[in-house]
Parts: sequence; structure tokens; C-alpha cells
Amino acid sequence: MRLAIIGLLVLCAAQAHAGDERDGNAAYGGWRDDRPGLTRHFTAADMRLSGTQAVASNSASIVPCPPGFSPRVPAGFAVDRIARGLSEPRTLRTAPDGTIFLAETGAGRILVFPPDIAIHGGAARVFAEGLDQPYGIAFFPPGPAPAFVYVGESGRVLRFPYHPGQIRAAGPAETIIADLPRGGHWTRDLAAAPDGQHLYVAIGSASNLGEEMPPAPPGGLAAFAAAEGEATPWGGAWGAETGRAEVRVFDPDGRQAHAYATGLRNCSGLAIAPHTGNLWCVVNERDMLGDNLPPDYATHLTPGGFYGWPWFYIGDHEDPRLAGRRPDLAGHVTVPDVLFQPHSAPLGLVFYASGNFPAEYHGDAFATFHGSWNRALRTGYKLVRLLFHDGAPTGAYQDFLTGFVLDDDHVCGRPVGVTITREGALLFSEDANGTLWRVRWMGH
Repeated sequence: MRLAIIGLLVLCAAQAHAGDERDGNAAYGGWRDDRPGLTRHFTAADMRLSGTQAVASNSASIVPCPPGFSPRVPAGFAVDRIARGLSEPRTLRTAPDGTIFLAETGAGRILVFPPDIAIHGGAARVFAEGLDQPYGIAFFPPGPAPAFVYVGESGRVLRFPYHPGQIRAAGPAETIIADLPRGGHWTRDLAAAPDGQHLYVAIGSASNLGEEMPPAPPGGLAAFAAAEGEATPWGGAWGAETGRAEVRVFDPDGRQAHAYATGLRNCSGLAIAPHTGNLWCVVNERDMLGDNLPPDYATHLTPGGFYGWPWFYIGDHEDPRLAGRRPDLAGHVTVPDVLFQPHSAPLGLVFYASGNFPAEYHGDAFATFHGSWNRALRTGYKLVRLLFHDGAPTGAYQDFLTGFVLDDDHVCGRPVGVTITREGALLFSEDANGTLWRVRWMGH
């Protein structure tokens, strides 16, 4: 009862203050500030020390959502829980025919839901099982008639033969890449390039800050730096972090794999922007620099781009714990497009091209925030809308769906995967209580 009352009071406060815009220092805060319509905008000039280190642990207690609970969304939208009892549901993807694919990571399988689940609901079917931490899902080649479904496991990339409408894998998996680094940040999201010739796989770091990486690479920093751009990607790490904290590009058969972008501590969600064809990712940045450093972010990736980890963050901000280690990289760090409040833990990303939502949403993107675990003021546990103008990111993002944080200690939802149905509804998974949710525009 206490949790239900708290949720009702927070809902009333949210309705009274919708539409706020906050920049710079005013944009920092905690879960009590969250409400649909609240907009935040951080820039590289807004890096702010918190005065204290982030706490070692401030994990929330996971509880069932109270009876009658519904997340908060903007006026005119409706949100419904459409599946429950799932085991660590993660990435969601919509097949060209509208079938919904879900990586049920905890059960080691890929599920499929009928195309009209957003309207009529429907039971899940098992597309493939016996998998090792499945996460990324990509249909290839892109277009109306893919021939394969690619799946990213923790240590490899697989593919299954596929034709539109198929709800069970017709044959065994074929291993495309067999030797991805394992452990550490284990999620391996996938995306298919619009050219129909390449795919991408995201590989997170093994640690927070390269703790097991020797201070200098074999042969010394000068020799290592001289090789970058040739044998070693620009900004690449060594030791336990070799080949990690990067997004790789590979051909459909897994050959010619190489680093596409580096310095990405944990790019946990990939998406292709439909209006530009650019590859985007959402990144979980490093911990233990304080409550307000550094921002997590979403950004388009440039070939050969270096995004700072572990030596720098958000441009030429040097991590004080690694001061002076890589002076050669100063001035070469790409600043991301959209900066999020630190420790939000973004995991999923999808672009809204067209459909059920009002026209002002078309061309924007949605990201899921899994939520903080070591920030004094809890943040995240929600969906946000990335604001674009004429196809370009504005740098601002807006709360879209909130309410899973019930009080300072209790949470009943941690959003992860997100996709758009063929009718234009938004679906998202959350892995705290193993549920799947739908958001539809109902009109004013």
C-alpha cells in the first residue's frame, strides 16, 4: 500500500510540472525530477565534479509493481504490460514482416511474437534455444526479404537461415565469428549496414578502466602508437583490453573483421538512423569518478573514430586516474552527439521513422535507461526521447516514460530492449521483473 501511495503522489507531481527544460548544471538530478516532457541538455562544457566519489553500491531493491501500476507517459499515450514471466528479456527487434524477435537472455533463447502483438497480444514461440547469453539480433540482408537472422552471443556471432514469417529456425546455427572476447561487459549487439555488404558487432571493455591492462604496451608506447592505423586501430588498448571497447565491422561470412570505432567502454545498443544510414550506439561510460562524471551518451559512429576510453572522456577531459598515460591521443577524441546524465546506463536504442505517434516524433529516437547502481541520487529506469531537427541531433533528450522507481530504495522495472512495431507502437522489455510493455498513441 505504501508503494502504491508513493507512486500516486509522484504521478500527481509529474502532471503538474510537465514541459520543463533544463541545461547544464540545472539538468543534474535524481529520480524525483523525472516526468514525461522534462528535457535535459548537457554539453562537453558542462562536466561537473560531484565533490565526492560515487558510492560503491546503491543498488535498488527489485519488487513487483503495485496493483494497478502503470508507467507515466505523455498525454495521449497509453501503456500496457503485454507479457510477463520472462527470464532476463533483453534486445528487441522487429522483422521486416512485423514479427517481433526478443533475446530472452536468461533462458538462452530467441523468442518470436506475432506481428499484431501490439494490438491483440499473443503468445511467444521459441525461434532458437540452447544459446549462450544471446543479445544482439540482426536481419540480413536488410530489406523486405532477409535470408538470415544473426545472433550475438557473448563469445561469438551466429546466424540462422530465415525467411519472412518463419517462427522457428529451420536449421542449426552457423558460426560466423567464433572468437569474440568473453567476460567483462558481455553484451554483443548487432546491426546490419544499409549497403547490404557489412554487419557490425559491439564489444564492451573487460573492466571499468583497464585495471588489468599493463601501464604500457609491449615494445613501449612509441612503437604501439606508430602502429596505430595499421596493425592496431587508433586509440586501441592492449593486454586484457585488446580488441575490446570497440565496434567491429565484418562481411556476411565473418571475414575481413576489423575495428570500426574505438574507445567505447560499453556500446550496449546499436541502431541505424533511417534518415542518414549512420550507425549509432548508446554507451555506458566509466564509474567511480563521482555522481556527475562522466556522462553516458548516444552518438553516431564515424569510421576510425576514437571516443576516449579509458584515457579520456567527452573530448579532451583526461581521466585523472590515468593522467599522462596517452598524451598522443589528446585532440583526437570525438565528442558524442547526445550526453546523458551520468550512470543512467543506456542499453537500447531505436529510431522512430513513421507510424502511430504524432508527426513531431518522426525522426527522433528512443533510448532505454537500465538505471544507476552506484549514484547517490538514483537515476535512469525509464525511456527517453532523443530530439532531432531536420535529421540532426539537437543534443537534448526528453523523459518519455517514467515511474518504475517507486521510492528511494525500491524499483519495479529496468528497461532494456526497445523496438517499433509495424503499426507504429513502441515495445520495450525490462529485465527486473521479466516483462514486456507496449506504448500506443491514443490521441487527445
